[in-house]
Amino acid sequence: MRRSLALVVRAMLGTIAGAVLVVFLPVAFGVMPERFFDAGCSTGRALGTEMGCYRFMWNTITVGVFIGIVGPLIGVFLVHREMSLIGETLAHTAFAGVAFGTLLFAASGWDARLLLVALAAAVVGALGVQALARRTGSYGDVPIAIVLTGSFALGTLFIDVGGGFAFVDINSYLFGNISITDERSVTLMATLSLLVVAVVALSYKQFLFITFDERAARVARAPVSAYNTLLIVLTALVIVGAMQILGVILVAAMLVVPVACASLIAGSFRETVYTAIVVGELSVLVGIVLSWTFALRPGATIVVIAIGLYLVAALRTDRAGDVSGTH
Repeated sequence: MRRSLALVVRAMLGTIAGAVLVVFLPVAFGVMPERFFDAGCSTGRALGTEMGCYRFMWNTITVGVFIGIVGPLIGVFLVHREMSLIGETLAHTAFAGVAFGTLLFAASGWDARLLLVALAAAVVGALGVQALARRTGSYGDVPIAIVLTGSFALGTLFIDVGGGFAFVDINSYLFGNISITDERSVTLMATLSLLVVAVVALSYKQFLFITFDERAARVARAPVSAYNTLLIVLTALVIVGAMQILGVILVAAMLVVPVACASLIAGSFRETVYTAIVVGELSVLVGIVLSWTFALRPGATIVVIAIGLYLVAALRTDRAGDVSGTH
């Protein structure tokens, strides 16, 4: 990575960290003074938009900011371990949880209860993938494919049992919706994000060792299975939180696309992590603004922006991302 670009990435990362501490954590935990939202509304109107005048948009942006951090943070380990499809699998498992939660609570939109049921389902799915792999010795795509298709089939059956959930917009669950994120869901997403960041920070060296040389880690008697399970459970946490905006169909993209983009321009694994988070934040924030302005699906808009950034990076580089050198 060129030094100038590395400096820009680090500056943007510092800005993101500052915004999270000063703005988005207080919004998520309900301690932001009301005058902040009044100022946000006034500023938005001066710029020709009413977006800052709606509390649900602040909720959506806050959730999006956390997604932009934890998605690439977990995705960088999955991508370099060739486990990209695990995100898609856990998203479909969480969908089964959402369908069951909707049937159980007669819920008509995202709320904390549905997220908790989806979280439980995703964790069960994550552990199921690990259990199938160990029990059958079928590592790789087989356990992932079984859990993915089985979960989606189960979710479909729950929808049938519920009579199609006439009172629910199923598309909101499949493709995301910026208008149905409530305060409790934002708090839950912030809590999950803090947990994910803390665990990755504490386990970074172990994850890095296992990611690049799992065989050596086993020889060194590192608890590889435990860390593999932990990584998949963390993935489940990220997936469930991100489903609110991105939806089931597209949520896995935030684990993969920013990392793929960063891998093309970064010179080390750590730079890949930093760059992927910046790409994730740009995709989320620009996508949310465009989806509001042009009445588009937020998940689809965010993913298209992320893929656009990836294509720009691919066109401007003549190498495949090699991040295995400096960690």
